[in-house]
Amino acid sequence: MTKVNDGDSFSAIVLGEKEKVRLSHIDCPESKQDFGQQARVFTSNLIKGKDVKLQINGKDRYKRILATVYLPDGRCLNEVLVENGFAWHYTQYSDDPILEKLENQARKKRKGLWSHQNPQAPWDFRKDKREANSKN
Repeated sequence: MTKVNDGDSFSAIVLGEKEKVRLSHIDCPESKQDFGQQARVFTSNLIKGKDVKLQINGKDRYKRILATVYLPDGRCLNEVLVENGFAWHYTQYSDDPILEKLENQARKKRKGLWSHQNPQAPWDFRKDKREANSKN
């Protein structure tokens, strides 16, 4: 792992090549959203300078590797982020029952971003930003 860009993406050496990796099935707050920086720091603390295992699930439209990431202790980073309230289960692209359960538990316990009354999903934040930019 070389650089954490935000909570759900980082750069890493994969098969000898520097690649951008995006975590599958989840979406962390954008850096300018509430909990965006906390999600980035949380991810960085778990993976920076460590060897992680990637279960590659394809590539996204930006040519980033989509992956489920396993930490050195065997835990799934994607799940850990949702469990701790630093990511949404990205239901537009996933029907993973474990992530659904972890998100519901984090909501009930008001962990991380769920501590706020009405957290805005990152996909809505990005849409609002695009719409605002198109009006300028």
